[in-house]
Amino acid sequence: MIDHVSVAVRDLAASTRFYDAVLGAIGMAKIDVRAATVGYGKQYSEFWINRRADMAAVAAGSGAHICFRARSTEMVDAFHAAALANGGASDGAPGLRAHDGEGGYYAAFIRDLDGNRIEAVTFTK
Repeated sequence: MIDHVSVAVRDLAASTRFYDAVLGAIGMAKIDVRAATVGYGKQYSEFWINRRADMAAVAAGSGAHICFRARSTEMVDAFHAAALANGGASDGAPGLRAHDGEGGYYAAFIRDLDGNRIEAVTFTK
């Protein structure tokens, strides 16, 4: 299993504010703060943002896709709303995804300040 993942960000302070709100909406908190990186999680840092000031923004349709499990549809909705309220972009509004058939896959997709594609999902069935 995966222990942790990270994404590169150009502005660590702005991205920290963004992820404080977005990940806070699904029950994660800032756990580790270092000079060039910040870690988020529930008990330990599972998701890291790493400053890469000289990088270009990720082009739409490229880059990594990271999905976080939420406990409810309300948390998925709050994740999406927090992203939009903090400078992120919608990459798929909250809702059931037909590709999952009858599995009850309820998800929202956002792009962070650097174009990374981040998802929150819960299962209604």
